[in-house]
Amino acid sequence: MWTLDELLDRVSAALAAEYSGAPNGRVRDVPDKRAVRWYATTGLVDRPSAMRGRSALYERRHLLQLVAVKRLQSEGRTLADIQAELAGATDTTLAAIARVPSHLLESDGAGVPAEEVRPRFWAAPAAPRPAAADMVTAAGMSTAPPAAAAPPVPTAPPAATAPPAATAPPAAPTGTPPAPPHPPAFALNGVALPGGAVLLIPGTPTAADRAEIAAAARPLLDLLAARGLLDERDQS
Repeated sequence: MWTLDELLDRVSAALAAEYSGAPNGRVRDVPDKRAVRWYATTGLVDRPSAMRGRSALYERRHLLQLVAVKRLQSEGRTLADIQAELAGATDTTLAAIARVPSHLLESDGAGVPAEEVRPRFWAAPAAPRPAAADMVTAAGMSTAPPAAAAPPVPTAPPAATAPPAATAPPAAPTGTPPAPPHPPAFALNGVALPGGAVLLIPGTPTAADRAEIAAAARPLLDLLAARGLLDERDQS
């Protein structure tokens, strides 16, 4: 696995060959950290595979996804079109589009440090307890059965005690009632739209859903653009 900096170094090396560059000045030749995190938020790139402390770790599929996105952008494709095409793409499909040299796909071997496995003390078998006869013999005592004990002497019954005094009932709670519980949280999926807009929905859209959403959102995007609410400079 690689850190985000190591992943971007491999993306830059992969694009050094067979890459015609961005079609215009609004698209970066190589994505930066902010762009990669935004791609993961919108579903264009998979989320990190693991964490090492506070550092996200990425794998071979993330490299293929990022290079494939940049190669399709160099052909003049929009992010909405690219997301619809690459949704659910296999590693074989991504590799055919990205054309990443094989040596860049190899891991450096560092990997994620394995956590130390601690013995489960509660699962260890208990040591056998010695027999009572063995314990007595080891102490140098006789193993003969003890003599019968004398019967107990009867004693007088205990004197009657007064019943406990009645206690006052607990006071009614005062103050404001507790706040109602918060509704349960649920995950949202983002659909990237032109101009930096992202549509959040609770379901998981398919490639066909994303394409139809992008087409249906065109009047809304025109209104947002007219009011200056879109970032036309950020198309990466």
